[in-house]
Amino acid sequence: MNWPLSTLSLDVSRETFDRLDQYVQLVRKWNPRINLVSRRSLDEIWERHIADSVQLFDLAAPVEKWVDLGSGGGFPGLVCAILGREKMPEARFVCIESDQRKSAFLRTVVRECDVRCDIINERIEQALPQQADVLSARALTDLSGLLEFAERHLKPDGIALFPKGESWKKEVDNARKQWNFQVDPVTSLTEPQAVVLKLKGIARV
Repeated sequence: MNWPLSTLSLDVSRETFDRLDQYVQLVRKWNPRINLVSRRSLDEIWERHIADSVQLFDLAAPVEKWVDLGSGGGFPGLVCAILGREKMPEARFVCIESDQRKSAFLRTVVRECDVRCDIINERIEQALPQQADVLSARALTDLSGLLEFAERHLKPDGIALFPKGESWKKEVDNARKQWNFQVDPVTSLTEPQAVVLKLKGIARV
């Protein structure tokens, strides 16, 4: 299998790899019209976006419901849904995206790549509470804002997976002024200074 990533291995079938590749081609096709990712990062889409999303999937045990917030171009939500089709076939995946054009793109990917994923075209704070086992969000808002969303959409015993850059410690300290939570910072496989914050036990102070 011609897996184009040097940063991590991926044990998936040819069918799953082909879905990921088809997804990448759709991003390239739609990006000039609705700016799903920056033009610069488009040239490194496998490393910058696919790999970054795959590592989140690997941090989650088999779950019943995975909800991705502010999905944009589908990172990490649709990547995880594509992997889940093979690895967690009973899981339900949901992407919440308020932008209509990006939601249209997400639905196109779901249809053309034959992925099981519901697309909710609403604002995160207005969507019905999702009771997610896993909640993910990438490049959406600061940790305090993400915890507000987690309070609404995450099960009490669920986990949140939030990629953060090198200033993650400051965000954690600021969030602790209003929130209690357990956090496991997992070093990013794609950016050594970045982490994926794995959080649970989220509750207001």
